[in-house]
Amino acid sequence: MNRRTVFFVSDQTGVTAETMGHSLLTQFDGLEFRQVTLPFISSVDKAEEAVRKINATAVADRARPVVFSTLVKGDLRSVVKRSNGLFLDFFDAFLAPLEEELEVKSSEREGRAHGIADQLVYSTRIEATNFALAADDGGLTADYQRADVILVGVSRSGKTPTCIYMAMQYGVFAANYPFTEEDFEGKQLPVMIRPFTGKLFGLTIAPQRLQQIRNERRPGSRYASLAQCEFEVRNSETLFQRYGIPYLNTTECSIEEIASRVIDRKGIERRLRP
Repeated sequence: MNRRTVFFVSDQTGVTAETMGHSLLTQFDGLEFRQVTLPFISSVDKAEEAVRKINATAVADRARPVVFSTLVKGDLRSVVKRSNGLFLDFFDAFLAPLEEELEVKSSEREGRAHGIADQLVYSTRIEATNFALAADDGGLTADYQRADVILVGVSRSGKTPTCIYMAMQYGVFAANYPFTEEDFEGKQLPVMIRPFTGKLFGLTIAPQRLQQIRNERRPGSRYASLAQCEFEVRNSETLFQRYGIPYLNTTECSIEEIASRVIDRKGIERRLRP
């Protein structure tokens, strides 16, 4: 399999560069990407150090690294652009056309995309994230009234990372509840989530893919056997259909796509914009 190194370079945390870069990389099947994030590149010295790392990788890999950048300041972009990598800067690509169209020069002020200066936005993100962590895997069931959505499905179908992504990116209060064999034996929704049927959204996955994921965590176990995966997926989908719970097959979906589809299909209000 072909392997390339990808750098995400940013004057802040790198989340925006990673999110946008990942969306593009998913379009290239058959390639393996080694991903390196270089955050908080806020000075020329730091930009030059980033260039040295990129150039060293180009020599070691004998191939140009791909460099996704969200550097706001032009002088920093100019430094990193001189590296021996394929430089793809989202601000560089869009600021100039916007300046021309709006007839206003950009402020080149870093950090605005992340909303840290806005205390309300920051507080909302932290509160939603704390809720997602506390309500993970059936925790905090007594507080489900606060949830915008409750993801349900078998273990390792993508519930936890999707909840955290929705919290951090959109300020959505997302909980998740994993179905167990006991739930399938009763052929009914667990008592603690039954009052919140309208908030439920199901995640399912191909049994073969589920087996691969579980085998990485607990190799050779009954939990990771194909027969067990098939049993759980089949029974979870039966519960979705019996209770009219909308659901999504996550086999070929990124976390970003899962989150967007859940929010769209449930009509959930985005408190934040990424």
